[in-house]
Amino acid sequence: MPSLAARSQLLWMKATLSDFGLKYGRIPLLVDSTFAISVAKNPVLYSRTKHIDVMFHFLRDHYEKGDIDLIHVVSANQLADIFTKPLEFNAFTLLRGELGVKLKQRLALLRTFCPLARLEAIRILLAFVASKGFKLQQMDVKSAFLNGFIEKEVYVGQPPSFESARFQDWLRKALYGLKQAPRAWYARLKSFLLKSGFVMGSVVKTLFLLSRGGDTLIVQIYVDDIIFGGSSHFFLGLQIKQGLEGTFVHQTKYTRDILKNFNMGDSKPMTTPVSTNTALDADEDGEAVEQKEFRGMIGSLLYLTTTRPDIQFVVCLCARYQASPRTSHCQAVKRIFRYLKFTPVLGLWYSSGSSLSLRGFSDADHAGYQIDRKSTSGTCQLLGTSLVSWSSRKQASVSLSTTEAEYIAVASCCSQLLWMKATLSDFGIKFGKIPLLVDSTFTISVAKNPILHSRTKHIDVRFHFLRDHYEKGDIDLIHVVSANQLADIFTKPLEFDAFMRLRGWGCVDNALIKGEIESQWTGFIALLV
Repeated sequence: MPSLAARSQLLWMKATLSDFGLKYGRIPLLVDSTFAISVAKNPVLYSRTKHIDVMFHFLRDHYEKGDIDLIHVVSANQLADIFTKPLEFNAFTLLRGELGVKLKQRLALLRTFCPLARLEAIRILLAFVASKGFKLQQMDVKSAFLNGFIEKEVYVGQPPSFESARFQDWLRKALYGLKQAPRAWYARLKSFLLKSGFVMGSVVKTLFLLSRGGDTLIVQIYVDDIIFGGSSHFFLGLQIKQGLEGTFVHQTKYTRDILKNFNMGDSKPMTTPVSTNTALDADEDGEAVEQKEFRGMIGSLLYLTTTRPDIQFVVCLCARYQASPRTSHCQAVKRIFRYLKFTPVLGLWYSSGSSLSLRGFSDADHAGYQIDRKSTSGTCQLLGTSLVSWSSRKQASVSLSTTEAEYIAVASCCSQLLWMKATLSDFGIKFGKIPLLVDSTFTISVAKNPILHSRTKHIDVRFHFLRDHYEKGDIDLIHVVSANQLADIFTKPLEFDAFMRLRGWGCVDNALIKGEIESQWTGFIALLV
């Protein structure tokens, strides 16, 4: 039968439009069922329709009165189909067009993106100012989103019980909760800084620099949080301790808070975040655990990796099982918390007077992921002796050899180094060939020697830009023995001695910030390059 709702809606619209002076005769109601039309038009079909509720038969009454006219339409042209069931793309597009729905880009709604400073950019700034002996100041703009101007007209409804004729529904300035508010605030702040003589970074659009005479003022913004010259103790939850010897960046308070939040404050401490015997898989036969709590633990740990590269690998490994966590996965996460119980005050040390040379380390664990046999890339980048960027990531494709896995990892490290090179150019720092240290001699040969086509032709062409940048002189591939490969800590579980040695080169305890750490770092870097 034709829809009761459709018929009722037509009669209501007819009555409503009559107030506008519009009069109608028979209103066409298009149906793709000939039998339904026959039922409405022919009261003789009683035996076939007696079970239909009497309320639906008033359709026949309005047809006989001449209010509506039932017209057959082929199913392909039945516009109501778009509201009743899923459709194929072509059918959906056709009916959507017939309805007059045109997907015009509403720029006022689409322009809601607000640039955010990458955490690597913030660490680069911290390492730079530590090297130069600058001080940092942090500020938070109160009611920041109320200061933005809106480019397009936006209308809002007044809250229930607070309606007032004195106020218009047209929004003149940005408001909290408005999608455009972050972008409007960024535009207002950027306009102010540029008018004040600042120059925006060419790569990091949240970086602004002002040079006058021999002095430079550097401003890094993160929505309504701003960091610049002065003294800073907290920024985005990071604790920043500045001294004459350097800057210590850590999240000790946050670490203790999450230990308390997840009831791990009294747990037994562990000396490493993951056992070398750990081989996590889907564990489909294992007991399921609460997904919400598991995801909360992973999310908390991911934020902690901002200053804790020592847990980056295992946190990213456990994060792969958030869709269907099992007891074995939860136990692996709890071991990370037990390790944090043992090392709550670890952080990053950025030494004063450190050189601003840039270098990268790259490594890969071939076919280490048990489920799909994909490899894990581990990379890290240093500014002088300061670890400012790192990653542990499962590769998107299966590698046929260790060389291929290493090659993909090196390409990823190369792209990060090029981004950092462009970012640091805004600070007035120029680089020649950037050392990229790899522990695979054959991988270096593949990048340097294009003749090895038969051994490498299956590698995706996008990774061969590594060879291109090597030939341009942007990077220099240098071999390093596996024992000194810093990126090894981001690819797989390590024995205690190896883990402690690599951790000490990038992540230090507050109580150990002494001159011997600086000399150890300086000697190690000099040995490598």
